Amino acid sequence: MNDLPDFITENIYKREFGFDHYGQGPNDRYKTFLNERNLKKFLRTKTPFAAYISVAFYNEPRHRQDWQKSEFVIDIDAKDMPIRSCGCDNVCEICLNEALELARIYIDTLKGDLGLKNIHLVYSGRGYHIRVLDKFVMGEESEFRGEVLKYITGADVPTNEIPLGYTNLFNNRLVRNIFHITGKEKIEGINTKLLKDIKKNRDKIEKDENGNYQLGIFKGEIGPRRYKNLLDGIARVNLSMADGKVSIDLKRILRLPSSLHSKVSMKCVEVKNLDNFDPFKYAVPKFVEERKDN
Repeated sequence: MNDLPDFITENIYKREFGFDHYGQGPNDRYKTFLNERNLKKFLRTKTPFAAYISVAFYNEPRHRQDWQKSEFVIDIDAKDMPIRSCGCDNVCEICLNEALELARIYIDTLKGDLGLKNIHLVYSGRGYHIRVLDKFVMGEESEFRGEVLKYITGADVPTNEIPLGYTNLFNNRLVRNIFHITGKEKIEGINTKLLKDIKKNRDKIEKDENGNYQLGIFKGEIGPRRYKNLLDGIARVNLSMADGKVSIDLKRILRLPSSLHSKVSMKCVEVKNLDNFDPFKYAVPKFVEERKDN
């Protein structure tokens, strides 16, 4: 508990906490703490399986009343990504790396396209939480948050009415997914043969002198009608690469950074450097490391 991030400890008394005492999910909610010291005392005394904190700030957090604002969250769970190149049953180093890659892409868009700055990335145990605390989004309702998520993930096929910048964003998301397809995915509107043809022809995708993806040759190889099916299918997949229910939920509770995800024996930790973060190095509790050494 010595590595609680500042964005958690600041105004901690306005947050709701939840705890899992039996290993079956958060059954003890509506808890509040005046400060970090009181929280640590509770955790040492009760030793819960897991600890959670609200994304919302309330004037009366014990009753979840008088809501003030909420973090905007993008939840990327590695095991739930519909396109990932590993094919494992749960999570592994490969899909966790791909989830981190996706988090980096989303963060770049949040900063570059929307001008957001107060962004924190947290490793959750099985994926990543992007937690945004800019005033621009914290006071907004669910509908607005849903539209932001759709933009960030590339959930709409570009049309003539959509600015060119979004077309480039969508193409980047499209190409990323094309190169992660294994051919075994189940994607609405994209049959197995098309998946195999996509995989077979994806090396024909080229970039122009500005680094923008040119899909003309690739489109010619799979055909215009099937290419449209691909666009529609990937747009739906793009949105489901993140958990949309989390992004629009103003009262959601998330795993508390610095606490343990007991099901995977990994710590929920803030990612301070995206370039060198390795969950198997930075999120493994000391007692697990000691047990391995022995």
